[in-house]
Amino acid sequence: MKVRLICAGKIKEPYLRKGIDYYKSQLGKKVTVELIEVEDEKTPDRASIKEEDQIRRVEGERILRHIPQDSFVFALCIDGQQMTTEQLRRQILRPDRMKDGHVTFVIGGSLGLSPDVIRRADEKISFSKMTFPHQMMRMILLEQLNRVFAEG
Repeated sequence: MKVRLICAGKIKEPYLRKGIDYYKSQLGKKVTVELIEVEDEKTPDRASIKEEDQIRRVEGERILRHIPQDSFVFALCIDGQQMTTEQLRRQILRPDRMKDGHVTFVIGGSLGLSPDVIRRADEKISFSKMTFPHQMMRMILLEQLNRVFAEG
């Protein structure tokens, strides 16, 4: 199986990079894993709604270029379905949910995902009603994926 994470922005904080690298290497022992970081857009202070929509659109176009057509896509969204690790495991490993053994997770930038990316997603998931930094979500997602594939 191939697991792809597509994320807006690069991780600059060394402690996050170290954690992400650790969980990515552990997951890589179980499945093929690819982490793609697309360039994020700078958000001006007091950006208008129109500017925010434009930023999401540009980041969304960059994200969509990296989603394989045959991949099952999970978009991390605040209004997505919350689930336990076991429920996530069942969702990922269901044969009828996987297309050619590819699964893609998408994490947007600080403004979230564009409507086009959300429409492309097969499933929207949320890790909490709380708000987490999008950079930290990479590490949290990789840790959970390690648990998912440790079970199966």
